[in-house]
Amino acid sequence: MRLDDLPGELIMWILIASEVLVFAAGVTVLMALWLTDPQGFSAAQGQLEGRMAALNTVILVTSGLFAARAERAAAAGQRREARIGLLLAALGGILFLVVKGVEYSRDIGAGLGMESHPFFTFYYLLTGFHAAHVIAGVVVLGLVALRARADAVQAGAMFWHMVDLVWVLILPPIYLLG
Repeated sequence: MRLDDLPGELIMWILIASEVLVFAAGVTVLMALWLTDPQGFSAAQGQLEGRMAALNTVILVTSGLFAARAERAAAAGQRREARIGLLLAALGGILFLVVKGVEYSRDIGAGLGMESHPFFTFYYLLTGFHAAHVIAGVVVLGLVALRARADAVQAGAMFWHMVDLVWVLILPPIYLLG
């Protein structure tokens, strides 16, 4: 496979790869620290509400489906359907942020701050940085929906799929591996 065979623009692939590497580095440091205090990290992780993470996973994966459908519609010249798909994907991002906000509120109310344990430092850093990407993605999807040109829809969907991918990357060490 050659670079010319990749869908979309090369710069989007560079952006996606660099973002995934940043998150992978954060997860790697988290896991390395986990090795120094496995019981403490497991106890800290056990204080999280896994059902909210599960709900957010369903929301993001579903919104990714809408982004993919928007991309397919735009490629077929169906701009109205592409707009609807983009807006539904963006709505998924907004719902994700609402659930994450409820989760953060619960965690902070329980006294679980960044200083509580090194696990929570990385929990807030990784999920907060991801939430910033969700916000950026919602803005991108909304802007792309205005004109729904096939190339722009593809770029927006690629960014949104990266947001999904990053969530799948950070989900296991934060919520599941304890």
